[in-house]
Amino acid sequence: MSKISGSCLCGSIQYASKEEPLMTAVCHCENCQHQTGTAFSIIVGVPEDSLIFEKSETLKEYIDHGESGGAVRRNFCEKCGSPIFSLVESAPGISFIKAGTLDDKSWLQPSTNFWCDTAQPWVKLDDELANHGRNPS
Repeated sequence: MSKISGSCLCGSIQYASKEEPLMTAVCHCENCQHQTGTAFSIIVGVPEDSLIFEKSETLKEYIDHGESGGAVRRNFCEKCGSPIFSLVESAPGISFIKAGTLDDKSWLQPSTNFWCDTAQPWVKLDDELANHGRNPS
């Protein structure tokens, strides 16, 4: 039985993970801001080999380079544009699912923030959450 599941907006892509999430986070990098069209992206990391696609007829990939300089493979639905997951070169073996695509989001509790130096100034960062991925000076 699946630990988590989700889909794109139009339902052309449906996925599940066989394993529990490794982590949840809020990414404030500028590329995630562009991709989501808002101030950050909430992501759920799962082992890459645990992600199973029940439907993936319109899954497409766009490769950019993240704040770290490494490749970020952003996978999305070609039909409706929903971002589904990313594979990040600097975090091998982990699929970062876009939390907005989850069927059940009620359990989400991000445990960390990434790329806080590019967070929008009006975003209030929780001091209790670790802040990772500071932009290099």
